[in-house]
Amino acid sequence: MQWNEKEYTKPEYYTNRELSWVKFNERVLSEARDKSLPLFERLKFLSITASNLDEFFMIRVASLKDMVHAKYTKTDIAGMTAKEQLKALSKVTKELVDTQYNTYNRSLLPALKKIGLKVVEHHENLTKEQQEFVDTFFEDEVYPVLTPMAMDSARPFPLIRNKTLNIGALISKKDKKGKEELEFATVQVPSVLPRIVQLPDDKDGNTVVILLEEVIERNINKLFLSNAVVCTCPYRIMRNADLTIDEDEAADLLKEIQKQLKKRQWGEVIRLEVEERMDERLLKILEEEFQIKDEDIFKINGPLDLTFLMKMYGLPGFDEFKTKPYIPAQVPAMMNDEDIFTQIRQGDILLHHPYMTFYPVVDFVQQAAKDPNVLAIKQTLYRVSGNSPIIKALAQAAENGKQVTVLVELKARFDEENNIVWAKMLEKAGCHVIYGVIGLKTHSKITLVVRREENGIRRYVHLGTGNYNDSTAKLYTDCGILTCSARIGEDATAVFNMLSGYSEPRTWNKLVVAPLWMRDRFLHLIEIERKNALEGRKARIVAKMNSLCDRGIIAALYAASAAGVKIDLIVRGICCLKVGIPGISENITVRSIVGNFLEHSRIFYFYSDGNEEIFMGSADWMPRNLDKRVEIVFPVEDEQLKEEVKHILQIQLEDNVKAHILQPDGTYEKVDKRGKMLLNSQDFFCEEATRRAKIKLPETAADKRIFVPAEAPEE
Repeated sequence: MQWNEKEYTKPEYYTNRELSWVKFNERVLSEARDKSLPLFERLKFLSITASNLDEFFMIRVASLKDMVHAKYTKTDIAGMTAKEQLKALSKVTKELVDTQYNTYNRSLLPALKKIGLKVVEHHENLTKEQQEFVDTFFEDEVYPVLTPMAMDSARPFPLIRNKTLNIGALISKKDKKGKEELEFATVQVPSVLPRIVQLPDDKDGNTVVILLEEVIERNINKLFLSNAVVCTCPYRIMRNADLTIDEDEAADLLKEIQKQLKKRQWGEVIRLEVEERMDERLLKILEEEFQIKDEDIFKINGPLDLTFLMKMYGLPGFDEFKTKPYIPAQVPAMMNDEDIFTQIRQGDILLHHPYMTFYPVVDFVQQAAKDPNVLAIKQTLYRVSGNSPIIKALAQAAENGKQVTVLVELKARFDEENNIVWAKMLEKAGCHVIYGVIGLKTHSKITLVVRREENGIRRYVHLGTGNYNDSTAKLYTDCGILTCSARIGEDATAVFNMLSGYSEPRTWNKLVVAPLWMRDRFLHLIEIERKNALEGRKARIVAKMNSLCDRGIIAALYAASAAGVKIDLIVRGICCLKVGIPGISENITVRSIVGNFLEHSRIFYFYSDGNEEIFMGSADWMPRNLDKRVEIVFPVEDEQLKEEVKHILQIQLEDNVKAHILQPDGTYEKVDKRGKMLLNSQDFFCEEATRRAKIKLPETAADKRIFVPAEAPEE
C-alpha cells in the first residue's frame, strides 16, 4: 500500500532549519551553564557558541539576506519566507547573545575570581602598579603594530575587514576659525598579538589578565597626540562570506576560488556588534557607513567576540579545573606485530574515533607510500590538519614512483585556502590532483590502495564518516572501516573513475553513492520497514547523524511512524522533524548528544525483518548531502562488527547525562535522571576502549549493553 506524500508534507509538520540551528547552539550554551562541569570546560563551550554564531551569520543569515535582496518569496518546508526567517532570527539570536553574556558576567567571571583568575574588565579598574605595567607593555609591544585611520574630507571611511575587532573613536579637532569639529577614527586590534594580556600576579598570588583592546583604549590618546579623544568603543562586523562561484563559467576553478576568497573580506555587512556603552554619535557613524539596520546591531554587555575564551582555556596553572585529556586507545584487532595489510586480510576492522586512535588511518597511507608492492593510492581530501602526516605520505608515495590520485575539495567552506596550498604541494610532488565534479562538493571519505600480491592485485579500502584530519580526529566522534573486500574494492575503483572522468557505473556492488543513488536507497530501506509494520512484523529504524532537514526523508519517516515503525533518531544539530504529532510522529524519538567530543558519525540501522542492515558514511539526511554532493555510505556486514555498531547505538540511546530529548513543542530537555544509574555515553566509550586495549581482546556480547531491535529503551 503506497502512502500519499502530500499527507506528510504540511508546513506545520516541520521546524524551520535556521531556528532549529539556534536551538542546537542553545544546547551547546547549556553546557557552559552547567555548574557540574569543570569551570574551564564551561569557558570552552561558551567560546564554541560564539564561533558557531559567527559562522551562522556569515553563511546562513547572509544567504537569507541574499534571497530578500533578490525578492525571492518561496517558502521553506516550514512555510516561512526568507524575510520571515530573518525577523524570527533577529529575535532569537539576540536572546541567545543575552544569555551568553549573562553566563559570562554573572556565572563565569565570579567563578574564575574564586579560583584565583581575575579578569580586569575595564582599564579604569587597574591598580597604579598595573597601570604602569600596561602602559609600558603598550609602548614596547603594541604601539609599533597599530595603524590609526582617520576619516575626513581627504580620507574616506576605511575598509574594515570581516570579523576583526576594532576600536572606534571620536576625535575633537579645531578648524581654522577655532570651531570644534568631531571626526571619526578607527584602529584595528592587531590579531598578531595575544588578546589576553597577563599582568603581574596581585598581592594574593592571583593570576590577573586584561584584554588587549582595554590596553589600547587606555593609551589611545597616544595615537592622536595633537587632538583630544572624546570617546572610544570597540566594534566588530560580520560580512557575507558565502562564496558565489559559477563553475560552468570558471575556466580555472583554483583561480576563481582564490579570487572569491579575497571578496569574503569585503562582502555586505550583515551584523554589527558594539559594546552597549558606545556613544550614540559614534554608533550613528557606523550605522551609516555600514548601511546596517537596527535589527542587525547587537549591543553587547561585555567584551566582543567571546572566542578569546578558548585562549583563556589554554592559560597554564589551572589543570584541576579542566577535564583530563583523553588518550585514544589502541585498536584491539591491530595490537600485534603484523603489517597493516596482513591485519586487514584477517578480517574487516572497525575504527571508532576518538575512543580508538586515528593512527591506523595515517599508518595505512604511510605504509602504502613505502611498500614496494603498492602500485597506486587514491584518496579524497575534504579537510586536513595544518601539518598533515597524510599529505606528507601521499607526496612521499608519488616521489617513490607510485600512482597517486588525490581529490582535493577546494570548496570545503573556510578550508578553501588550506586546500589550495595542499593541492599545489601535492601536484609539485607528482600527485595527480583533481578538484572534484562540476557543480558538486565531494564530501565522501575514501582511500583506495592497490597492491600487487602473490595471488594477483588486491585492493585495500578505508571508508569513514569523518575527515582525514588527525587533529579533529581527537575531538570528533567518527567511525571507519578498513577492508579488503573484493566487491567494495571494485566499487572504490568505480568511485575514483567517476570522480576523475565521466564514468558512472550502472550498478554498485556494496557502496551507496550520492547524488544519484543514495536518496532512493534510503527511501527504499524506510519503505521496507513501513510495509513490515503494516504486515504486523517487527520494524525498527535507528539513525544517527549531524543534521536532519530533508523533507522527502522526513515525510517517509512520518509515514513509517504512522504505520507503527519504532524510530529512534540521534541528531546532534539541526532537526526539522517534529515529534509527537498525533497519528504522524508518535513513534519517533529524537535526541541530541552534546558533550566533550563533537558527535560527527553517521550510522543507519534498519531491522529489515530480522536481516539487520547497518550502514555508516559521510552523508547526513539533508538535501545538500543527498542531491548536491558526492557522498558514500557503506554497509557493515561482518557479524561481529555489526554487533559493535549496534552496541554504539544502544549506549547513545541510553545516555541520560548528555542527551537532550526533543519535545512536541520543539524544545529540548535533558533526561530525567532521578533514581537512575547515570550513563554518559562518551565517558562510557572512553573507559570501554581503554579497558579493551589493555586486555587486547574485543568484548563479548556478555560484556555489552545488548541492542534492542524492536523496542524503545526505557527512559
